[in-house]
Amino acid sequence: MADNEKDESIISPWDAHNQALVSHVHPSDWINPTPASRYNLVVIGAGTAGLVCAAGAASLGAKVALIERHLMGGDCLNVGCVPSKAMIRAARAAAAVRDAGRFGVHVPDGVDVDFGQAMERMRRLRASIAPHDSARRFTDLGIDVFIGDGRFVDAHTVEVAGDRLAFKKAVIATGARAAAPPIEGLGEISYLTNETIFSLTELPGRLAVIGAGPIGCEMAQAFARFGSEVFLVETAHGILPREDADASGIVFESMQKDGVKLLCCGKELKLARADGGKVRLTVESHGKAYDAVVDQLLVAVGRAPNVENLGLDAAGVAFTKKDVQVNDQLQTTRPNIYAAGDICSPYQFTHAADFMARIVIRNALFFGRSKASALTIPWCTYTEPEIAHVGLYEKQAQEQGMEVDTFTRELAEVDRSILEGHTNGLVRVHVRKGTDKIVGATIVAANAGDMISEITLAMTHKLGLKHIADTIHPYPTQAEAIRQVGDAYNRTRLTPFAKSLFSRLMAWRR
Repeated sequence: MADNEKDESIISPWDAHNQALVSHVHPSDWINPTPASRYNLVVIGAGTAGLVCAAGAASLGAKVALIERHLMGGDCLNVGCVPSKAMIRAARAAAAVRDAGRFGVHVPDGVDVDFGQAMERMRRLRASIAPHDSARRFTDLGIDVFIGDGRFVDAHTVEVAGDRLAFKKAVIATGARAAAPPIEGLGEISYLTNETIFSLTELPGRLAVIGAGPIGCEMAQAFARFGSEVFLVETAHGILPREDADASGIVFESMQKDGVKLLCCGKELKLARADGGKVRLTVESHGKAYDAVVDQLLVAVGRAPNVENLGLDAAGVAFTKKDVQVNDQLQTTRPNIYAAGDICSPYQFTHAADFMARIVIRNALFFGRSKASALTIPWCTYTEPEIAHVGLYEKQAQEQGMEVDTFTRELAEVDRSILEGHTNGLVRVHVRKGTDKIVGATIVAANAGDMISEITLAMTHKLGLKHIADTIHPYPTQAEAIRQVGDAYNRTRLTPFAKSLFSRLMAWRR
């Protein structure tokens, strides 16, 4: 697909909001600057990793060039975090109205979702955020912004739009894209990905989603709440197979309540054209054959690194079909060329790209030795309830030969959760056996993505569960469940022998 065709497939419809977006992130009248004689840093790719690298380096006095061929802001702004969370918020509003009766709040006319208006709101909000990632803003930061295809000529030169940029150091931050998995019939039909689903203006009556990972689950639940009949197809058992089984089970129950039909352990998946531009899907799930015709199909599995036409061979940079190869300092096989973000990371999150970029700045400009492996990276899936995780899962700890103690607090035992009606959740923390050192945690709650940060902070700064137990939390809050996990750890310190000693002491003091 040509670059302009890709942009048009993402930025649709061509309304005032999308026109405003493009005016910021890929202005049609942009004139590339005259290149400097040499740059301290050339950054290829203006997604999260590239923007942080460029802005951080420029703020420290470096001469920086930033190259982007598509849309500045990358996936996060244009086809990821920003539009998806706007949609999810609208879907949550619909669910809140639907469920208001259990709080004694009755809506006589029920839920009437205007999908077109919800999507228009998303486009408006996305355009309002775009100036932060705009070509003009980064130019104002003193960065030379080039719009066009960047390609390495050699290990010290990049070519873009006919200009050659000489550099001391460079960063590859071109990210990754949706990639089609090998499904029979997929090449013969039209389908949506995370890059095109936000261009919809009409709610599909029936939607099939392939892949029950984070994107698939988020979109399946959102569209079900909007009113679509949703089929979620997954080859593994259940949803979110990477997550704690109890945690993903809670989320699945919520999705079932919203009407999502899960076809897991899917076998013999086949796709074909149906009348009226629809898609026919056949699959076997748990020994039962399913045959459904849907209005739209979302493929939410498969990612590929954007390595094509970058001239990586000319620069001596090694890469595979999965990523650009880097060491722990994020250097490629050419030491003066670094990489950051989805192009080289197993953690394809905006916040991971952000902190990888900070490592690149320290290492490339200041002879630092910061390591990507030292990062403590949390993540969150924005279903309802949300599911957030940081560190190791219990199974991973066991595979590493690490014994752990696990402490769990069900939200059904937390006063604020009871009052809010959000009792389907938990806080689960793993510590190294016999200590309070936190090695991993999972939270399932309405705002789990916010709550996990307390545990991430503790892990980053080596604060144990005892420190969390000693920290006063406001009552009543859901975050109090984290302190209660700390209390559970403290109770294990009161051994029968210690309790016996205390009993004798109290008896003596009477």
